[in-house]
Amino acid sequence: MSLKHFKPAHWLYNLLHYKQLLHNKKAYKKYNLHKSLIASVSSKDFPDKESRAWLDVGDSALLAPQKEGFQQFSPAIQQKIIDWSAKGYMVLENYFSPAVCNTINEEIDKLMKKGNLQFKWGNKLMFANKKSALIRQVTQDAMISQVLNFLLDKEMVPFQTINFLTGSGQRAHSDSVHMTTYPLGYLTAIWIALEDVHPDSGPLFYYPGSHKLPYLLNNDWNADSSFLSLGKHDYPDYEDMVAELLEKNKFPREELIAKKGDVLIWHANLVHGGAPIRNPALTRKSMVVHYYASDVIKYHEITERPSLMS
Repeated sequence: MSLKHFKPAHWLYNLLHYKQLLHNKKAYKKYNLHKSLIASVSSKDFPDKESRAWLDVGDSALLAPQKEGFQQFSPAIQQKIIDWSAKGYMVLENYFSPAVCNTINEEIDKLMKKGNLQFKWGNKLMFANKKSALIRQVTQDAMISQVLNFLLDKEMVPFQTINFLTGSGQRAHSDSVHMTTYPLGYLTAIWIALEDVHPDSGPLFYYPGSHKLPYLLNNDWNADSSFLSLGKHDYPDYEDMVAELLEKNKFPREELIAKKGDVLIWHANLVHGGAPIRNPALTRKSMVVHYYASDVIKYHEITERPSLMS
């Protein structure tokens, strides 16, 4: 058994980062989860596997215009909110100025040159928000926060950033198996184009409406975990199951040929990924920010680990 599958190693890591787990204390009590904060946690600990988010239970086309706060948004954003339940995403065109994008790119360059930011899992630059006040400020943008808070009807707080210099190249997946909430549905994310995206640079792709699929959780693809160890299947097995679901349901596939400053906002369960990079000489600078609702249980379904929040 590899160390990454051995749960006691996770418990020790959690103990060493105990203060970063205190965010779950009130949520555990609220949702009657009687576990230590350092213990493994997964969907098996909860009684239901359905989203309770109001725009999952109901239709944004009907509910959103009646809700307090809807009128604070421009007509263009109002229409995107109305379409949210059907699509599972929205695009805010030209949201950040070229100057802001340049500043983010320069900040990432500085962090890398100082050795404060290094590639992980291939081409991912993780948690720049924990190393840069400037990046943190971007994650707390006022209008984006208003949109996210409205869509989930909760206070959404930034959890992590991921910066890319090139296309991610990731196969189709849903974020909800990586960063999970109880109740389900209280995660969302944004993707910021930090330069114009070329069709050959590995654009981001997604499947409109795929957020309505059942949440794929460990019992669906890796059910043989035990008290001491995770299941024996690996992440590619999950990706294979997602591919089978997409083929079965015939969802349309869209690529986002974004312009610098465009922002994509997507649902926790929207299936998405990075197209193959056809021209390796091209960059695709971008930044992802994931947001959790502040008052829910936050964890990682695949590794059965509670989320560390700073």
